[in-house]
Amino acid sequence: MNKAVKTAITPTRAENYPEWYQQVIKAAELAENSDVRGCMVIKPWGYAIWENMQRSLDAKFKATGHVNAYFPLFIPKSYIEKEAAHVEGFAKECAVVTHSRLEAGPDGSLIPAGPLDEPLIVRPTSETIIGATYAKWVRSYRDLPILINQWANVVRWEMRTRLFLRTAEFLWQEGHTVHATAEEAQEETLRMLDVYADFAENQMAMPVIKGRKTDGERFPGAVDTFCIEAMMQDRKALQAGTSHFLGQNFAKSCNIEFQNENGQLQHAWTTSWGVSTRLIGAMIMTHSDDDGLIVPPQLAPHHIVILPVHRDEASRAAVQTYCESLRAEIAALHYAGRPIEVAIDGRELRGGEKAWSWVKKGVPLRVEIGAREVASESVFTARRDTGEKRNLSRGHFVATLPQTLQDIQDNLLARAQAFRAANTVELDSKDAFYAYFTPENKAKPEIHGGFALAHWDGSAEAEAQIKKDLNVTIRCIPLEDNGNGAGTCIFTGNPSKQRCVFAKSY
Repeated sequence: MNKAVKTAITPTRAENYPEWYQQVIKAAELAENSDVRGCMVIKPWGYAIWENMQRSLDAKFKATGHVNAYFPLFIPKSYIEKEAAHVEGFAKECAVVTHSRLEAGPDGSLIPAGPLDEPLIVRPTSETIIGATYAKWVRSYRDLPILINQWANVVRWEMRTRLFLRTAEFLWQEGHTVHATAEEAQEETLRMLDVYADFAENQMAMPVIKGRKTDGERFPGAVDTFCIEAMMQDRKALQAGTSHFLGQNFAKSCNIEFQNENGQLQHAWTTSWGVSTRLIGAMIMTHSDDDGLIVPPQLAPHHIVILPVHRDEASRAAVQTYCESLRAEIAALHYAGRPIEVAIDGRELRGGEKAWSWVKKGVPLRVEIGAREVASESVFTARRDTGEKRNLSRGHFVATLPQTLQDIQDNLLARAQAFRAANTVELDSKDAFYAYFTPENKAKPEIHGGFALAHWDGSAEAEAQIKKDLNVTIRCIPLEDNGNGAGTCIFTGNPSKQRCVFAKSY
């Protein structure tokens, strides 16, 4: 009889994917729930990953001409009300400040006092407050374009939360730009979508589909919303980033006007775009396995951890000296534009316990050094992505280390691409579509479905019915249709311009 394979994370992905996700976060010490309902504490390992994401994205933003600034956390209620679709889209998620101070009550408790003349909304997104500022800055076409990003936190009052994926407060960046023409603003919208796609694939090792959102899924107040969509290991889609062409909607509501080259007064054209700490959730669900987190090398807080192995006190000093010299040698190397980050774990723990703690944290490479390695000038290595373990000469290991890290990065991307390809289908009938997205066990659904490429004619009624029946949404209308071209809508029988990506999603 075959023994069940023991895994570091229970339940496994196949047994209970949502709980597996929570347990990976716990085992890797990424984050935990806060005492404040719906909020999270991002722990040092999780925040270090976010810092690496932030550092990479920030460099890409600056390379495309953007600069950073900071705008207020509080937004007057009247600002939110200026754009009708915007307020309708965010009203239910707004946290509202109504008082300015606390006073002691008769029983010693604190009670709100000093009602505000106008309630303040805790930033759910910043189009309106930034637009009001831009209206003061813009006078002439010479003031344009404005290309600004801010790194900030936002609050959206979520009732059902999940660490990193959906919390009441989260961290993000939001870019807000102003342009003299619609064409410039549209170019900016797609340029930033490309930046996000490049980051997802080259730093996160996560393949994405670039596309346009349907009218029903569009950002409130936008003319067009573009997105990158990724497939998680439970075959659900995750929207990993969005870029919005806002047209003149917010420019008109915020009165962003300028004199053009002919001296005529006109409204500007604006964009906004953002990604958030949700990307950490995407990384977890794209790469991790039943032994814990797997971090792509380009985002890893530590690329390598060195584990000294002391069999007896006589070898301790020699092993420690060898580890220190190896760390210094490795730290002098660079990978993907930054020094290779290497740490020595000198904790007094059993070897297996120490090694498994780093497996669960997802460090790309582990190196064990004992008396045998010291005597033979070698290293014992283990790759997190494949589990492969090897004895290598120290010189060969160090000389090939940058390439080894890139091999891990490339393997993670290839593995994710293969998984997406294996779980993407073209469907040409409504019956096949409904069968694809219907679980065998409706009481406790197994992992099922994936990405379905199907023709849709733009019918809002059909889109709503699919969501009601199956909890499936149109993730995007791909910007590249891969030659599929026109066809027939499988829901209405009407002509369709191209296939759309349908999936269950987060």
